Formats: sequence, structure tokens, C-alpha cells
Amino acid sequence: MARKPTRGEIDQRRRGVLKGGAALTLHASLGFTATRAFGAATTTEMPFENGHRELVAFPQKRPLILLTNRPPQLETPFEVFGENVITPNDAFFVRYHWSGIPTSIDASTFRLKIDGHVSRPVSLSLQELRRLGDPVEIVAVNQCSGNGRGYFSPRVNGGQLGNGAMGNARWTGIPLKTVLEKAGIKTGAVQVSFDGLDRPPLENGPDFVKALSMDHAMDGEVMLAWAMNGKDLPMLNGYPLRLVVPGHYGTYWVKHLSHIEVLDKPFEGFWMNPAYRIPANDCACVAPGTAPTSTVPIGRFNVRSFITSHMPGSFIRSGQPAVVKGIAFDGGQGIADVAFSEDGGATWRPAELGKDLGRYSFREWSIAFRPQRKGEFDLRVRARTRSGEIQPLTASWNPAGYMRNVVESTRVLVV
Repeated sequence: MARKPTRGEIDQRRRGVLKGGAALTLHASLGFTATRAFGAATTTEMPFENGHRELVAFPQKRPLILLTNRPPQLETPFEVFGENVITPNDAFFVRYHWSGIPTSIDASTFRLKIDGHVSRPVSLSLQELRRLGDPVEIVAVNQCSGNGRGYFSPRVNGGQLGNGAMGNARWTGIPLKTVLEKAGIKTGAVQVSFDGLDRPPLENGPDFVKALSMDHAMDGEVMLAWAMNGKDLPMLNGYPLRLVVPGHYGTYWVKHLSHIEVLDKPFEGFWMNPAYRIPANDCACVAPGTAPTSTVPIGRFNVRSFITSHMPGSFIRSGQPAVVKGIAFDGGQGIADVAFSEDGGATWRPAELGKDLGRYSFREWSIAFRPQRKGEFDLRVRARTRSGEIQPLTASWNPAGYMRNVVESTRVLVV
């Protein structure tokens, strides 16, 4: 009979980092059966139909909002975004499409293969990859395409997410351009595809492979990241290597990246077509309950902003000074200004922007608020980008529940 592991050994497995730094493991004996949160709250209620959720702790993660267990889909409790403009690794959301995900990866034997329409197909170890050039850093938001899907009306299919399927991190790695140049791109290359170590549970399931145009892949900003907020990537966020596509939805941020293929024709895999498509118009929307006549692959974020200092139902003292804070972000134009309303959008006044960590990062904002009456206040915030894009006051709709960015309402009570 196998020896029962000690508590210390279990803790080490849950942390996932073996002392020599040679591998990262989510031990098979633990599987992915999450541990329920201990403390005051083990469940939460999302503010939409069928919104009852458990709070669970997966390996390397604090208790997060559980959407599904197989594959792991974990949402960040919204209160976390009020703690810091950088989202902690242990609170960062998790999104997989298939349950066949890696639970143990040996970094010493891991290889990244680059082939296809190239002059010199290569297979690189992590050490070789790091030696290709000086590491670069970028602060960038990763956001699920369906962030906020649970608020769509009429209701749409797919994971019913609140607004916690996003996070902002400092990513460290090497530009994708450097790796592609190492392999030597042949004339006529048009796209690059990316595959990770996760697999569908059945052989006939479509492998999760995504693609970028050659120009995008070579822009110098798309990167292969091995670190997140100064530490190795958590297993559930793509250890040991993931694609980082600043300003673009998380569907392109392939985790456990193991194969890059340069293509001389457009990639037509399932996860590019028909999946992850939006209506081919400026608002990426159609009339509720209808289908688009034509679609395009989802791409850059639209502009969003949130109040993070006060949750719905918070209490504020009448006549006492308060500071309302929050975050704003977009697909890379950068935030020009943020406007705040305390009366449901009837009037607006400018908020003060915080430190600029880069055009792909959350941008903090704040504003003084001193209510002079008691009762309910409908607080709203609206961001505008440097290119003039502004959040809509009325929610747009599409069948997939993507790209929600309406001005949000946070109702607080003044007592």
C-alpha cells in the first residue's frame, strides 16, 4: 500500500513548485477536485439568473468563483480588483476549453517547436528560449471574450460569467518576433498558429489552436511569457510558457504553448471559424434574438471601466467625504479620461486618472464623493479612449455574449 503523504508534502504539491525548479506539478492524487473555501463565505450569489456559485481553492489559487470543475473555469471575486491595479497570481481567473489539461510539466524536458513555412525548423528548450535575447516586460490585461456574459438580456448560451473573467499582470518573456526570426520566415507566409499542451478528452474533438496574421505576430509586442508578476506562471495560467497578445481577448493567449506553425494560407481550425466570431459591424452587435448575416474573428478589447472601491449595496455616510475608485482599460489606444456620475448618468464630472502603467494595463481613477442626502445612489463611470471610443449607455447584444462594455451601475446606500 502506498504511503500516505504528509501534510507538508501535500502543501508542496499544491504549491506546484518542486525545489529544484525543474518541474511544476498539480499532483494527480489531488486531481482538480477543488477545496471549498473555509471562513465566513463558501458561496456567492451573482446578480443574474442561476447565479449561485461556490468559492473553491484550486492548487496555487485562493478561493475563486467556480463555474466548472472539468475543465477548470474560475472567476476572480470582483472585490479583488479593488486591492491593487495588478491582479495577484493566486487570484487570476482561469479559463480552459477542454478537460484534458496538463497536471505535471517537467521544465527540463519541455520543448517549444517552431516549424511550417520556415527556413530552419527549431525545437527550443526554456533555457535556449531565454538566451535568444534580453527579456522584456509588459503590463497587460487578459480578459475572457465572455466576461460579463451572465448580464446579457436576452440570456445567451455559454458560461454565465460575472465581470471577474479578467486580470492585469506584469508579463515577462521574449517577443514572438525574435523566435520567428530564429526559424527564418519564408516568403509567402500569411499567418502563424499556436497550440498548447491541453487536449480534448476525445480524439475527434477539435484541438484548441489559434492563429494571428503574420503582421500581428511580428509586431514586436506579442510575446512568449514565462513569468507573471515576477514569478513562474501558475500551472492553471499556462506554465511554463504562454502566448501574450496585448489588447486582444484571452482566446488568443494560448496556455502551455508548445507548437508554433508558420502558415502560407489562412488557418481555418474550429476555434477560429466558426468559434469566437462576432458580427461584422462597428458595434459587434445585432438585434436581440437575431443572428448576424456575416461574422469576423473577435479581436481587440473595446473600452471598459468599473467602480472597484464600493460594491453594490455598500453603505456610505451622508455628509462625510468618501473617495470612489476604479479601473478602466481598452485594446491599446489608452484611456484619455473617465467621467463619474452619482445620479444614474444624468450628470457627469471628470475623475482623476492614476499612474499610467502602459496602454494595455488597467488605468486607475478616483474621485471625491460627498453625498448630502440619505437614500440610494446610482453610481456610474464611463471611460473614453485616446482615439475617441466611449462606452455605450445601452448594452449591445450578440448571440455569443461577447464584448460586453456597457456603462455599469453600482447602487450604494447613503445613511
